[in-house]
Amino acid sequence: MIEPDHPDLSIGQQCKLLSIARSSFYYTPKGETEQNLGPMRRIDEQFLETPFFGVRQMT
Repeated sequence: MIEPDHPDLSIGQQCKLLSIARSSFYYTPKGETEQNLGPMRRIDEQFLETPFFGVRQMT
C-alpha cells in the first residue's frame, strides 16, 4: 500500500493521502508473551468444552 521507495511521494505524503498516521506505518506489533498465552489457551479450551457458559460462569 505504501511504497517507501516511491520516486515522487514521501512516506508522509502517502500516509496523508491514505488518511493514516505516519506512526502507524512504522509500528510493528510485539505479539503475545508466553505468560499470556497459557491463560488464553486455557480459556479457549474451556470455551470449546462449554460454549453455553456466559461470561459470569467463565470467570
